[in-house]
Amino acid sequence: MIVNLYAAWIGLLLGCIAGAVPGLFFHRADWLGGYGSWARRLLRLAHISFFGLGFINLAFALTAIALDLKTGLAAASWLLLAGAVLMPLVCYLSAWRMGFRHLFFLPASAVMLGVAAFLWRMFQS
Repeated sequence: MIVNLYAAWIGLLLGCIAGAVPGLFFHRADWLGGYGSWARRLLRLAHISFFGLGFINLAFALTAIALDLKTGLAAASWLLLAGAVLMPLVCYLSAWRMGFRHLFFLPASAVMLGVAAFLWRMFQS
C-alpha cells in the first residue's frame, strides 16, 4: 500500500515531465503529423494517464489508511501498480507503432480488476 503512495507521486512527476517535454514542440502545427494525428493523440493520452493513474494510486493508498485496512490489499495494490506502468507504456508504444494498440486491454484490465478487488476488500470490512 505504501508503494502505491510512492507510485502515485512518481506518476504525478512523470505526468509533469510527459507534458513539459512535448510541450516544447506543440507550437508547431505539423509536429508529429498535426494536432489530430494518431501519434500526437497517444502522447497526450500517455501524459494524462500518468496523472490519472497517479491519482487512482493515491486514492487507493489514502483510502486504505483512512479505513485502517492492513490486509487483503496485495492484489489490488499490484494491479493498480501494473496499470500505472502499462498504460503510459502502451500509449507510447502505440504512438510509435499502431499495432501495439491491441495491448490496451492489459492496463485497462489491470486497473479495472484492481479497483474491483479494492472495492471487494472495502465491503468486507
